[in-house]
Amino acid sequence: MARKKIDGMQLKEMFLSGAALLTQSRESVDALNVFPVPDGDTGTKMAQTINAAVKEMSAKPLTSVADISDAIARGALKGARGNSGVILSQILRGFAKALSGADDIDCAALSRAMRCGADTAYKAIMKPKEGTILTVARVIAEETERAAKNCQDVEALFKGIITSGDAILKRTPEMLPVLKQAGVVDSGGMGLMVIYRGMYAALTGEPIEIDHQEGARNAMPGEYVDDHDSLDEITYGYCTEFIVSHPREDMREDEVVRLRKRLERIGDCVLVISDLSVVKVHVHTNEPGKALQYALELGELDSIKVDNMMEEFRQRQAARRAAEEAEQAKQKKYGMVSVALGDGLAGIFRDLSIDKIVDGGQTMNPSIEDIREAIDATHAENVFVLPNNTNIIMAANQAAQISDKNVVVIPTKSVPMGISAALVFNPEASVEENTEAMLEAAENVHTASVTYAVRDTHFDGREIHNGDIMGLVDNKLTVLGHDTKQVAQDLLAKMVGEDSGLITIYFGCDIEERAAMELQEEVARTYPECDVEVHNGGQPLYYYLISVE
Repeated sequence: MARKKIDGMQLKEMFLSGAALLTQSRESVDALNVFPVPDGDTGTKMAQTINAAVKEMSAKPLTSVADISDAIARGALKGARGNSGVILSQILRGFAKALSGADDIDCAALSRAMRCGADTAYKAIMKPKEGTILTVARVIAEETERAAKNCQDVEALFKGIITSGDAILKRTPEMLPVLKQAGVVDSGGMGLMVIYRGMYAALTGEPIEIDHQEGARNAMPGEYVDDHDSLDEITYGYCTEFIVSHPREDMREDEVVRLRKRLERIGDCVLVISDLSVVKVHVHTNEPGKALQYALELGELDSIKVDNMMEEFRQRQAARRAAEEAEQAKQKKYGMVSVALGDGLAGIFRDLSIDKIVDGGQTMNPSIEDIREAIDATHAENVFVLPNNTNIIMAANQAAQISDKNVVVIPTKSVPMGISAALVFNPEASVEENTEAMLEAAENVHTASVTYAVRDTHFDGREIHNGDIMGLVDNKLTVLGHDTKQVAQDLLAKMVGEDSGLITIYFGCDIEERAAMELQEEVARTYPECDVEVHNGGQPLYYYLISVE
């Protein structure tokens, strides 16, 4: 029998299932990254993005597809990490835009959502590249538009989404030589298809779920952390927590599932954890007595706690208004935000009068919301943002768009570029003058990095083996070797020119200071015309970051 429409509850189940499958598959998606550096984690970043989206969706009792898709888009935008996560958030944003005002989804609406998702993602990228997640989204949209003209079954149409997506994904190596050389398909496109496959599984009645038993084993010893401060409004006023400490001896797992479903009908933020020896419950509801009554059917209750969130909310709103008034009173002209990872690098930026350091950089890209919060926390009218990583620039630009402040993103691709830009900042100059000076300073810096390969692959005509030491100049593979010091010296031989006057070396957390000092001495002897500085950056994964100016 044909399924003509997808309602709100079905769509919610589909997004939950898509997020669960990508969470389970993130390592295999990570492994598709062409460049074998240790921070190649497309699957992880996309999983973090979609999980932020479903968290936003699950925070309120939404029923229409318009409200659900809007919450998904809002959560994805706030939680997007890395370029792949930002592009995914734009696809979901377009999806929500097409479904504005809709109560359910038929074939025509699904087709519009796929088209609007692809178009929105393309518009967000200054120079779209084919053979990527963008291509996968676009071709799916084109095929879905054609199929929708003669289709009344959304399940069949969504199956077509999977078929067309898998087909174009297999062709991505033909569009990008680096993919063909590495023998992989595009990792971002694969991440998107994993989400769609999880959604299709839920649509056909076989949703993907997180292993709740494993979650219960991990969570049972701890306490549920309920972030009331993150709630923008209160729908259910009483935060209710308790434990069924002595369940009936004949209690079954399906009774625990039934309790969870009953609680979901009278509230939100439902958490029911059980290993059949104890049941731990959390729910936001306007009927705490009914929640307790339901649970009494399973056994004895203990550790009962009911908090009035409405009073907390009123107090928090008053404090927020006071804080906003205080912020406006002390607002200054300029502020600066920088992304950095490692205590040493963070300390260097603080010494350069950076207002807010966002933890991130090479291993865990900060979300759009992380950057926006840092921007707002500067208490400044004009804010300069230094992403210091190619995979963070897009998120920084999105954060700038949703901030109320005048934000200028200096597209620094490395920490040394960020440091050079910060050094020339002049609090007495205009925004335009500072922007020009910081851009020029950043562009005059050549940056090298020394790291290791995380797998065997072929890249740019080179055979790379797991554990090889890789030297990159301006993010391009330049030197391969087996000794970190030798690779660093070989990089400098390719970077230092007649006009070079300063070499700066930042050593990571895996390099002893003694080894860094020995490298400094050898570099100083090799290039006596250059000043050579060494700093403890403390960055993980990258043995050395080197700049030449």
